[in-house]
Amino acid sequence: MSTVLTKLTYPALYGKTGMYKLLSRFLHSNRQFELKTLNLCCNNRVNYKARYLNTSGIMFKSSVFNLQEASKDQVKEFLDSFDTVLTDCDGVLWIDNNAIPGSADAMNYFRKLGKKIFYVTNNSTKIRSEFASKAQQLGFIASQEEILSTAYLVAHYLKGIGFTKKVYLLGSNGIGEELKAVGIRHIGVGPDHVKPDFKSMKPSELDPEVGAVVVGFDEHVSYPKFMKAASYLASEECLFIGTNTDERFPKGGSIVIPGTGTLVRAVETCSERKALVLGKPHDYVRKYLESCGLNPARTLMIGDRCNTDIELGVRCGFQTLLVLTGVTSPKDVEKLRSEKTPPVPDVVLPKLGDLLSLVPS
Repeated sequence: MSTVLTKLTYPALYGKTGMYKLLSRFLHSNRQFELKTLNLCCNNRVNYKARYLNTSGIMFKSSVFNLQEASKDQVKEFLDSFDTVLTDCDGVLWIDNNAIPGSADAMNYFRKLGKKIFYVTNNSTKIRSEFASKAQQLGFIASQEEILSTAYLVAHYLKGIGFTKKVYLLGSNGIGEELKAVGIRHIGVGPDHVKPDFKSMKPSELDPEVGAVVVGFDEHVSYPKFMKAASYLASEECLFIGTNTDERFPKGGSIVIPGTGTLVRAVETCSERKALVLGKPHDYVRKYLESCGLNPARTLMIGDRCNTDIELGVRCGFQTLLVLTGVTSPKDVEKLRSEKTPPVPDVVLPKLGDLLSLVPS
């Protein structure tokens, strides 16, 4: 149980520097000590009732603390401070089709401790059952019900508002299949090649039943797709939804793979409209998670990005763990520590699997 004596609560103690330092050393050497009444004789006898403030669950709040430097007791307290684990997937658990060493063991250890698990991903290329299958093949215990993907969120949102028109989908089969599962029709998946006279596109080439444009990751993105998306969105009644705004995919080496944010921003630019973004760290995913009955103070969010995963955790009041196996580098962490520009993670590990070496035997 951590203990905090603050300047605001006990101003007189700060006026007696020597006594305060002596008291601090004593408290630090015995963390279980509970101070009932503190009598200080400094000209006048004054009684202070100083109670320890319970900071369980916020012991490392926004401190960018390297969990590898924690004591065994601190690690145990950290593990005891949450009941639910939310984790990003790409860059935290795996990269492409390869599990990051130790990640499956760490997630399965959380489950062994009785933690509730959710896999929260901005990746829209697969349906939930495919994500669950991939996780299982890589050694993770996972079920479809524990997967929260942006493809699923799109279908959940549109079904929730009673949407009955067609969706023009600048995206992949993952979103298409999730839409189909809730009875929503869609067009646009697959190649739409550039023709020599592409600027001569006619209104008759647009489907009058389209009432929403959804932008996710699309490996077949093309100029005609941007033209159609922007043309549908010329109608103010047409909904504009983006799955996420991730700038790039986690990838080792010098090759950069642009993420869905690249496509969302492009459509925003040519349509002169702003998308409703459903994935991390935006409001819809937060509201969905809250509807699951999570206790924010007893929830841990694990991620490799500060502007999505950690930002979501901060907005929701979750504890946050940043790992360095994806987008964020050790150099980025040092910058976070020095500048403390929000959002700032509570704790940091080189990789999720390193947690197991810290667990008290």
